[in-house]
Amino acid sequence: MIEKGAKIQEPRGKLGILLPGLGAVGTTLIAGTNLILKGEAKPIGSLTQMGTIRLGKRTEDRVPKIKDFVPLTDLKDIVFGGWDIFPDNAYESALTANVMSKEDINKVKPELEAIKPMKAVFDPKYVKRLDGPNKKTGKNKMELAEQLMADMNNFKKDNNLDRVVIVWTGSTEIYLEHDPVWDSIESFEKGLVENHEAISSSMIYAYAALKCGIPYVNGAPHMTHDIPALDAYASEHRIPIAGKDFKTGQTFMKTLLAPGIKARMLGVRGWFSTNILGNRDGEVLDEPLSFRSKEITKTSVLDYIFQPDKYPELYKDLYHKVRINYYPPSGDNKEGWDNIDIFGWCNYPMQIKVNFLCRDSILAAPVVLDLALFIDLANRAGMYGIQEWLSFYCKSPIVAKGLYPEHDIFIQLMKLKNTLRHMKGEDLITHLGLDYYE
Repeated sequence: MIEKGAKIQEPRGKLGILLPGLGAVGTTLIAGTNLILKGEAKPIGSLTQMGTIRLGKRTEDRVPKIKDFVPLTDLKDIVFGGWDIFPDNAYESALTANVMSKEDINKVKPELEAIKPMKAVFDPKYVKRLDGPNKKTGKNKMELAEQLMADMNNFKKDNNLDRVVIVWTGSTEIYLEHDPVWDSIESFEKGLVENHEAISSSMIYAYAALKCGIPYVNGAPHMTHDIPALDAYASEHRIPIAGKDFKTGQTFMKTLLAPGIKARMLGVRGWFSTNILGNRDGEVLDEPLSFRSKEITKTSVLDYIFQPDKYPELYKDLYHKVRINYYPPSGDNKEGWDNIDIFGWCNYPMQIKVNFLCRDSILAAPVVLDLALFIDLANRAGMYGIQEWLSFYCKSPIVAKGLYPEHDIFIQLMKLKNTLRHMKGEDLITHLGLDYYE
């Protein structure tokens, strides 16, 4: 943790945001940012751009915008880039994704056309049902990592950037069990040379980023930098990391509802969740091993919020089922249904039904922006290793060894804002003071 009120480097120069995956989420972020810069849209959904933070006592009425309180990079100083297995530029990719209207996309056509994806590190072994021609080749995974490092360094140099961060916006990889090759940086690098099958494509990106000293955020549920080798390397070399799995649709709703149910000490017998999704992510998740990565992050949320070991009468026998169904006609418009069987006073049953019709990438784009800006802030503040205060944005927050992740979104937001207060030397808000009497 940073010292209270420690010196934070100003965000001088330009910040590069590199995205492994220039699909629906990535192009929606890029198009939206450019629309905002042109005055054609508002940054709705972005805490860094629209959120405020209370300072001091309520009677002081000090409530600046977060972007005016901590030194965040201005949107005009961001340069986007990335990798993708398809060679389409960001304009072509945005049209294919069909998240935003063609009218809006055309308003920023030149800016999108200027972004052409670099060849990706990709192996269909780890992402089933997806493949493309724009891929790197090499004799082993170490050589692929070195090519990514060259991309990162060249991107920074060619665009005259002061800093770079990387946020994974690619597809979900298959679930992988722990392997000893992950245990140390030495065994991991040996595994890269030997093309070890337990080292996925995303791990190669994370390794390359950390070797270049670049902060890295994983926006998908698979294992990436949350393995012992890369976690330790990030801490040893003072590089911030965060993740994982953007909290956007159905799980976002769970982290809103579950804390309220628990706060009133109501019981839950069952929580059935199903989704229909038709974009590329939905197609990838239609494969069982990729779904397994997602299932783990989606189902673990309720266990950590409800704490059945501490409240066995209310939650010990909770039956939690999650389903994701690929349905092409839905496109990026995800629909999530939840049936929640609760019980109250004297065990009388009740039900809650939720039908959330959301736009997956519209919800994810501001999350990516905030994570990129905050991880850059952490780096300039001298914070390194796991940035648990960014759990607010994640379905499956990575935490230090021996700790359990906090999933209650309201506690997560308090932790995030208190971290910002601490950075600037302000008193933390605990709600214990009786300042309304003063």
